Amino acid sequence: MTETPNPNIIDADTLTGEMRPIRRVVLSLGSNLGERISALQGALDALADTPDVWVTGVSPIYETEPLDVPGDAGLFLNAVVLADTTLSAQRLLERVLAIEDAFDRQRSDVRNSPRTLDIDLIVVGDKVSDTDELRLPHPRAAERAFVLKPWHDLEPDAEIPGMGPVADLLEKSGETGVSRRDDLALDLT
Repeated sequence: MTETPNPNIIDADTLTGEMRPIRRVVLSLGSNLGERISALQGALDALADTPDVWVTGVSPIYETEPLDVPGDAGLFLNAVVLADTTLSAQRLLERVLAIEDAFDRQRSDVRNSPRTLDIDLIVVGDKVSDTDELRLPHPRAAERAFVLKPWHDLEPDAEIPGMGPVADLLEKSGETGVSRRDDLALDLT
């Protein structure tokens, strides 16, 4: 059984003695190519197996219509994962990109092209970043029902720093094209 760390405790790095805060992170998982449910479960397992990352919750799965996607892309399966970590946002991003690559994520110059696996960092503690590589909080999360609805299921009182309460943002974005799939579930073991 995994013990959930106390977010108020500072964790010392045993190699360097460096103090690293434990941050609450929100990640969005999505897939619309191949074995979608297997890709989401694999991503969850890989996140849970990452040193210094403690997965604390996973949302129900939603099937969603693709947004701003070229061609006749298939429906997405989406979920949100909550975790605590002592990793920096940059190191967590590197891990997320490695997990996507392990699931044959093909990167393209075509924005929002179909993908076997997409993992977005939505929030990493109160970190704010606006670089080409890392933007936090995720700049479009406040408009995406496929992020807001599953996150709201896990944390009805959650807020996106600088953007507002998830419940209010969900109400503004609407839930059109977002359907809960109670016949599917991710297993957090």
